[in-house]
Amino acid sequence: MNKRYPVLLLIAVLIILSSSVYAEKTLRISLQLPLKNPIGQNLLKFQKEVERKSNGSLKIEIYPSAQLYKDKEIPQAVSFGAVAMGVASLTLFAGTIPAVDLFYIPFLFDSPQKVLKATAPQSNIRKALDKAILATGTRVLWWQAYGNVILLSKRIIIRTPGDMKGKKVRVFGRTTGDTVTALGGAPIMLSGSKQFLAYQRGMIDAGMTGITTVKSRKLYEVMDYMTLTRNANVEFIVLINEKIWQQLSNTQRDIITRAGLRAEKELRKKTQAIEQQALEWVSDKIKIINLTDDQRKNWRKATTPVLIDFQKRAGELGRQLVMEAQNL
Repeated sequence: MNKRYPVLLLIAVLIILSSSVYAEKTLRISLQLPLKNPIGQNLLKFQKEVERKSNGSLKIEIYPSAQLYKDKEIPQAVSFGAVAMGVASLTLFAGTIPAVDLFYIPFLFDSPQKVLKATAPQSNIRKALDKAILATGTRVLWWQAYGNVILLSKRIIIRTPGDMKGKKVRVFGRTTGDTVTALGGAPIMLSGSKQFLAYQRGMIDAGMTGITTVKSRKLYEVMDYMTLTRNANVEFIVLINEKIWQQLSNTQRDIITRAGLRAEKELRKKTQAIEQQALEWVSDKIKIINLTDDQRKNWRKATTPVLIDFQKRAGELGRQLVMEAQNL
């Protein structure tokens, strides 16, 4: 027997083991929302498809309800590689890329059709923002539609811009904060997971959030009114650390990309129906305040300074994207 055979066999086994270890990859995803939220359900579908299509070489672990990181911590955690993937509201990049707040300019995207065009994978708006975010060390895999921004309030009905004066209002970004300021209110930056306690303890008079959040976070238990301002459009993005992305094989990257875009398309298609179902579900638990066309015009007029300020601080990229949005 060749004396070199056992040595060669050992080397072969080590090579197989090492390649197997390299091929198998576990990707953890940090999510601030509960799994029962449509965003969480979207991730579950992505998880199942990736694990099935990769034959187990890719494992996806989802940590919902801010178990790993709070929403505002996710961009940095993914950028540093503390967690492979994360789901974040687009506005959380506003500190380094002010132009991402385009979708939170009041009433800029005033129809579902405009939102669809702006968020399409090949739209100039989306490609520009994805490119800017990539420079931070994080790659955008897909966008997750979250729906319209509405106002919750306690003990007081908010129907006109003047009703916001002097109110402490929960916001989730710079531009939503500017909106409250323009209306004479006091913006309070607060993560989504902290809303319930803040409302319950009476620390805040009102709050901007999404319709589906009212149901999934049970905010109807601690607030009295929901005003359907629909003043902005919330977009979440699914991120992956760029270095980790480059370590994946071409096949693995292809599986993740296809699964992500499929999940995005499905959620985007269902968002309006999901919102309507959530609205109907909470309608007997919280008083719904609809706005007339004239009232909406008054809101738009009162928040005009927000657009002007955005264009000043968002630089050339911001100004270009505003023009793109206005031309939709």
